[in-house]
Amino acid sequence: MAGKRTLTIIKPDAFNSGKGGQIVAHLEKAGFKIIASRVMRLTEAQAQAFYDVHRERPFFAPLVRFMTSGKCMPIVLERADAVATLRKTIGATDPAEADAGTVRKLYAESKERNAIHASDSDENAEREARFFFPESELV
Repeated sequence: MAGKRTLTIIKPDAFNSGKGGQIVAHLEKAGFKIIASRVMRLTEAQAQAFYDVHRERPFFAPLVRFMTSGKCMPIVLERADAVATLRKTIGATDPAEADAGTVRKLYAESKERNAIHASDSDENAEREARFFFPESELV
């Protein structure tokens, strides 16, 4: 998977306001192929486990509340240099600082309600993809 696949999550703010399809289309236009996807509502335990790396940070509890506030859409994407390309495609965490034409500039509400998650390394992309999808779904 390394190098050519990554995980993204269309977060509750974007998914539940009807922007999910537009974001998926944006990602496909950027050359990503969807390998696996599902719509789900994270439980508190799932959100805590997924974002465990941030447990000691002050934004952990609000992030868990936000990610459990509605349905989201985890997606495994594929293309060359997937992690770096996705992060460039979605833009800065704060939409006010994101480049024009990026997902967050177009669809995010704020730094906290920023529409989309993207893995930050090949190792995390693999771990995060397996969090949501069994290996058999990623073949």
